[in-house]
Amino acid sequence: MVRGKTQMRRIENATSRQVTFSKRRNGLLKKAFELSVLCDAEVALIIFSPRGKLYEFASSSMQATIERYRRHTKDNQINNKSVIEQNMQHLKHETANMMKKIELLEVSKRKLLGEGLGACSIEELQQIEQQLERSVSSIRARKKQFSSL
Repeated sequence: MVRGKTQMRRIENATSRQVTFSKRRNGLLKKAFELSVLCDAEVALIIFSPRGKLYEFASSSMQATIERYRRHTKDNQINNKSVIEQNMQHLKHETANMMKKIELLEVSKRKLLGEGLGACSIEELQQIEQQLERSVSSIRARKKQFSSL
């Protein structure tokens, strides 16, 4: 006979809850032991009951496993900080490049509007004139398309 799927929510009946805790705790401890033996894994399991009683399993020293865990998480935090700092440097560099591009575009826009032309050389003025002539001819062609419709 197959049992129905258990809903994951708190068991309201205190006796049923205690029985389920005991059975599942024992099953979890057994699985931790099997994992450590079958896969030669370093396993540490700590369980506190609802009343605060401690149950634990360690395939080697619990303290050594906890220290290993702490070192590992500390190394990960250091690596994460390094990656974040590298990303920040990259973003600062990108921001500086974008600011330069924006400034160049604003200067170009001002020149096209006829502002700040006093510092331009003859070649620059000729380039601006050619660009404006191309723009005007493009605008006239587009205008002609609309008027022919």
